[in-house]
Formats: sequence, structure tokens, C-alpha cells
Amino acid sequence: QVQLVESGGGLVQPGGSLRLSCAASGSISSINIMGWYRQAPGKQRELVARIDIIGKTNYAESVKGRFTISRDNVKKSVYLQMNSLKPEDTAVYYCNADILTQTAAWGNYWGQGTQVTVSS
Repeated sequence: QVQLVESGGGLVQPGGSLRLSCAASGSISSINIMGWYRQAPGKQRELVARIDIIGKTNYAESVKGRFTISRDNVKKSVYLQMNSLKPEDTAVYYCNADILTQTAAWGNYWGQGTQVTVSS
């Protein structure tokens, strides 16, 4: 009954910006770490950014200074602001979260993935 729903992906030119959103819903008691991952063609899935319950963040070196992760605990949402986009940022982006359900069970959940394409 727990779901992560993503939005904001699409096609953008090099140097442009996109903002990804992910909202959690269902029988949720608490959300710990939330993050964004991506997988490009022919490559392994990699961590892009993550944020803990008090707002501490970590970023991949390739996106540091260009991307910003944030969260809203009231809305149960996590966001990824992507600026100065490069063709090598092209990938399927996935939302991820550690969630405690109302039945007191911890689980790791994934969004369905959204395509980001950076091309002229």
C-alpha cells in the first residue's frame, strides 16, 4: 500500500534545468533517508544524491554544484533541482526511500523511474 510517484522528467537542451518531484503515499508512519538514483544506457545504476531526516545531504562528484536535493516532511516528498544539465546526465532517474509503515515494518521503496534526456 506504499507508493512513490515521480514527476518532472523530460527533454531539455544542454545548459538547461529540470526539477524532479517524488511524493510518497500510503500507510506511512515515518520516512528516513530519501534519495535519487540514475541509470544510463550500458551503465550501472548510481546514487545521484540523498538526504536524511535532519537535512544532511550527499552528492555524486559528477553533479556537485549543479544539482540540489531537498525534502518536505509534511508533504512526504523529495525533490531534485537539476541545473546546467549536460548530455552525460541523460538517464532514467529513480526515487528511493526507507519507509516505516503503520504496521511497524521497515522497507525500501522505489519509484517507477522517469526519463531525463539532455540533447540539442
